[in-house]
Amino acid sequence: MHRFRRLRRSELPVDTQELARFLIGKALVHDSPRGRMSGRIVETEAYVPGDAAAHSFRGATPRNRSLFLTHGHAYVYFIYGAWFCLNVSGEAEGVGGGVLLRALEPAEGVELMQRRRPGATLHKLACGPGRLATALGITKRHDGLDLCASGPLWLGAPDPHWAKPSIGRSVRIGVTKEAHRPLRFFERGNPCVSGSRRLNS
Repeated sequence: MHRFRRLRRSELPVDTQELARFLIGKALVHDSPRGRMSGRIVETEAYVPGDAAAHSFRGATPRNRSLFLTHGHAYVYFIYGAWFCLNVSGEAEGVGGGVLLRALEPAEGVELMQRRRPGATLHKLACGPGRLATALGITKRHDGLDLCASGPLWLGAPDPHWAKPSIGRSVRIGVTKEAHRPLRFFERGNPCVSGSRRLNS
C-alpha cells in the first residue's frame, strides 16, 4: 500500500513551465467507485500563456475554461474522437496555461487499469496521455475538478520510498506550432515514458 498525501495548492508553482517540471515524480490518484488507482507522474508537457500550440491561446471558451482556473485544477478534453487527455491548470486565475500529463508509472489499482487497457503491458498501461486517462478512468466528468481538494481525482506528494527522479527535457511531441520549444519533461530511464529514444536521452 502506497502512502500519499494530497498536495496543497501552496506547494504548486504558479507558473506552467515550472509546474510541468515539479510534477515529475509526484503522484496522481483516482479514488473511483471500483477502487483506487494511482501512479507516479513520469512525463509532462507545458502549454504556457501565449503559446500558439495551447488550447488557451485564443482566450477562454466554454470548452477550455478550466485552463483559466487557478493552478491545480483539471482540464480534460477529448481528442481524435477516441481519447481523453488530462491537464493541470498552471497559472493564476484568469490566465490560461496547462500541463499535459503524458505518462504514469502505475502504482495502485493495476488490475483496474488492465481492465480498461486489456493486453497492455505494465509499462504501456499509462504511456501516452490518452492511455493514461483511459487506464485511470478519467473522462470529461472530471473536467474542472480541484486536484488539491477533497475529491476523487487528486495530486499527491511522492511515496516516501520513491527515489528522487532525474529529470530530462525535450521538445514536445505531436505539435506543429512552436514545436521547437523545450517544454516536455520526463524521468530519465523510466520505461513508462513515451516518445522516441532520441527524445528521452
